[in-house]
Amino acid sequence: MKKYIIQASVLALSAMALTGCDDFLDTMPDNRATLNNEEKITKMLVSAYPDNEYLYVAELMSDNTDDIGGPQNPYTHRWAEEIYAWKEETETRNSSTERFWSASYGCIAAANEVLQALDKIGELSPTLKECKGEALLCRAYNHFMLANMFCQAYTKNAASHLGLPYMEASESELVPQYERGNLADFYGKIEKDLTEGLKLIGDSHYSVPKYHFNVSAAYAFAARFYLYTENWGEVVKMANRVFGSDPRPMLRDWKALGSLALDHDIVSNAFVNASSNANLLLHTAVSEAGLIYGAGYSGGSLACRFNHCSYTSENEDMEATNIFGGSTEFYLSPASYSASNYNKVVWFKLPYMMEYLDIVAQTGYFRTVYPAFTSEELLLNRAEAYVMLKEYDKAAADLTTWMQNMTKSTKVLTPQVVSDFYNKAKYCYSDGAGIESALKKHLNPAFEIDDEGSIQENMLQCVLGFRRLETMHLGLRWFDVKRYGIEIPRRQMNAQGRPVLKTDVLTKNDPRRAIQIPLRVRDAGLEANPR
Repeated sequence: MKKYIIQASVLALSAMALTGCDDFLDTMPDNRATLNNEEKITKMLVSAYPDNEYLYVAELMSDNTDDIGGPQNPYTHRWAEEIYAWKEETETRNSSTERFWSASYGCIAAANEVLQALDKIGELSPTLKECKGEALLCRAYNHFMLANMFCQAYTKNAASHLGLPYMEASESELVPQYERGNLADFYGKIEKDLTEGLKLIGDSHYSVPKYHFNVSAAYAFAARFYLYTENWGEVVKMANRVFGSDPRPMLRDWKALGSLALDHDIVSNAFVNASSNANLLLHTAVSEAGLIYGAGYSGGSLACRFNHCSYTSENEDMEATNIFGGSTEFYLSPASYSASNYNKVVWFKLPYMMEYLDIVAQTGYFRTVYPAFTSEELLLNRAEAYVMLKEYDKAAADLTTWMQNMTKSTKVLTPQVVSDFYNKAKYCYSDGAGIESALKKHLNPAFEIDDEGSIQENMLQCVLGFRRLETMHLGLRWFDVKRYGIEIPRRQMNAQGRPVLKTDVLTKNDPRRAIQIPLRVRDAGLEANPR
């Protein structure tokens, strides 16, 4: 297989993004040599969690976002225009795909430094065994998220798709050689790290477990991994390790959230509170997502032209008539904002705060906190696995638990109740122009499901609809779009907020479902994604 020459600074070593080449070569060997005790190793593992997020890019690319006003909207931004249109980005921001690539490989480099240091220590204390488990899980997770952004969705034919370089060792040379390999092998390496990490992970040495791969977060990651790789039985096993016999004590207290004043700061900070059982793993990131999905005009030009608009909300998700009723059934009400060239409906999930570089000049970085894994997502992942196993009563029980927790509905879902409701619902884009919204989307997964209108397909519509609500603004809808081959038309909204023009469509086999590899990485020799 062809070899590719990649600059280490581009692919794996995060320090090079912040310092000059000479500084890096001067200091890194000394830093590696000092990883010789528990305190230093646990501190190093803090660097194995990404400081840049994927969720805003994923939201822009998904069907959660529409074009409000088109090119005539003066409140726009070129970077957002490119991401929304599934084009290659020509500039970078803190939420850009290039920053996420660099941050993720930087985290992998930190995990590899820890693993290399632990190999040199030899006999490991209980704490260092847990650190090894954490490092393996961080390495697996960062590779997993890179694959979901920059590769096609996993299928049984993954060996025919491009993977990415899997970094299993620290680099000591400036121009190491890498090859992309195939996606099946790439996922095989993720699973190896994941399974080894699960054997070692523990919570005893964490001061704030929710910001690390604690045991529950590790099994939630495993459940998502096996869901995306179509290993339905393992999804159930991993979820059961977290929930035990009853998932309800692990779920978010939506009733309490709904009792708070509908204020962005108050609600969003409560949503990401580390004391919530629902938040299994929290990340911090340099990001404007808290502004974009915040109150009023916050987010400026980034938030105005492209956002989750009222038409989509009223017809597809947050404010649509659903199996539990309408939006008034939610404990936490959506917040809606509309003005000229501006329209968005949001839930206050993502806080924003300023990291000041100059307190006098009031300059610095916007940051946010977001849950990488939640118990509600885990519950819906288990529900999907049950549907694929055709254990419909168990799936309906999980869906009922989720629904009765997030909404005031007391309805009990059964396979027949779900099937009756979704058989009456319309599919999106069934009008002549192919732009009108409805509750259901046509599903085109690479794995086999029963025909449209079947109990299985209707149950999947319910799972995907609930998960879209659960993960709104958190980026995971994009991965469901990829896994299920959901087609998305790009459409412009008029002054009344209704779709009037289709400008593009993402087909089920569209190569743009895999984000293009960053330009500077390709310039260094790594193979591009097909276009």
